[in-house]
Amino acid sequence: MVPQHANIEIKEHGMRKFIIDCDPGHDDAIAIILAAKHLDILGITTVAGNQTIEKVTTNALKILEVLQLPHIPVHPGSNNPWIQKLEIAPQFHGTTGLDGPVLPAPAIQPQKTCAAQFIAETVKKHKRISIIATGALTNLATALQLEPSISNGIEEIFMMGGSATFGNWTPAAEFNIYVDPEAAHKVFNSGIPIKMCGLNLTRQSYVSRKDIEILREINNKVSLFCYDLLDFFIGSTQKSVNLPGGNLHDVCAAAWAVDKTLIKSMDMHVQIELNGKYTRGMAVCDHRHLRGTDPENDLDHQTSMPRRGQAPNCAVGLELDVEAFFSLLYDTIRSY
Repeated sequence: MVPQHANIEIKEHGMRKFIIDCDPGHDDAIAIILAAKHLDILGITTVAGNQTIEKVTTNALKILEVLQLPHIPVHPGSNNPWIQKLEIAPQFHGTTGLDGPVLPAPAIQPQKTCAAQFIAETVKKHKRISIIATGALTNLATALQLEPSISNGIEEIFMMGGSATFGNWTPAAEFNIYVDPEAAHKVFNSGIPIKMCGLNLTRQSYVSRKDIEILREINNKVSLFCYDLLDFFIGSTQKSVNLPGGNLHDVCAAAWAVDKTLIKSMDMHVQIELNGKYTRGMAVCDHRHLRGTDPENDLDHQTSMPRRGQAPNCAVGLELDVEAFFSLLYDTIRSY
């Protein structure tokens, strides 16, 4: 049970430089709220997914107005995956992609530089940045296609996507990866260190209507905005998949960037399935090397056979410190 009114001081973290690549989205919005308080956000890039690019870009601008952070630029990105037709998720996020809160049209305007170009230019300018990715990976993959050298300048990608178990959009595939599997394949094979918050991890961030009453008790502008977001999102989840609560999927990626102690992970080799009739978009996580290996001679203790599988390319999140996660989130919202 998540404690109400968790009295835990927000930790001081070095203001590391980040880009948030997202498709807001209710949980994307709360991820931005968390990250913006702890990290140096150089910009937000938007990608079609939860809704079309026009709608998710407008949503990003509205979120920044609620947070009174007009200095963070918003760069619209791709409205289409690399190959396949775009799929969106209005059954969860509504016709605007951010249904629930009543917000005026944003006064902030989006930037003219497209997302992929902004990512490439920002990485080259700052040398070492990290990325929080909570949508399809089209923008990042396109930036790598335009400027392959930026893979050396991206320190880490904290992403929500994939699963070490089973999917949600198909039996095998999670939504963000399924929207653009080719882009995800490009990113996972880029050599950039990836921290993956898959469904097996993010489903541990479950909230019910009873849990979110704390947001009304905090009673500031941001907490009431979050309450309206989650009230709608929980309702739409119940209608769509008959669950009485929702999961803060994207918030997990932001929380891992803020505090690496919140998530336990295992290094695995992860590949994105592109061709399977029933498995396209699946993040195939290779667990085989985790079975008692000897790092000195690369042998399996039980069989004395060479280690199976390719070298890990991803830290796969397995266990969320649920109490600390919600304490960080609620204290951050309280601080606005």
